[in-house]
Amino acid sequence: MPELLNNPRTVELEDVDVMTAYEAPYSLIVWNDEVNTFEWVIETLIEVCGHSQEQAEQCAMIIHTKGKYAVKRGSYDDLKPQCDAITERGIGATIEVLSES
Repeated sequence: MPELLNNPRTVELEDVDVMTAYEAPYSLIVWNDEVNTFEWVIETLIEVCGHSQEQAEQCAMIIHTKGKYAVKRGSYDDLKPQCDAITERGIGATIEVLSES
């Protein structure tokens, strides 16, 4: 260790600009209603969002009991077509920005 103190070395640090793209994560929210059946919501989540049967059933139950549920998270560009496909099937859906808390 004392050798290091007697033999100082100069280290040059290079400044590098790093640009990172940060896109705030979003949630795809599906809303409960009194019109659509559990079966229709489950089928929609499987076909549109790629959920498994069990995952879709769990989401449908939470939507029913809580009034809404974030069924998927991702970028706005990824979620927008899925949101549109869900609403085209007559099911209420929106995209919301995740809070930073």
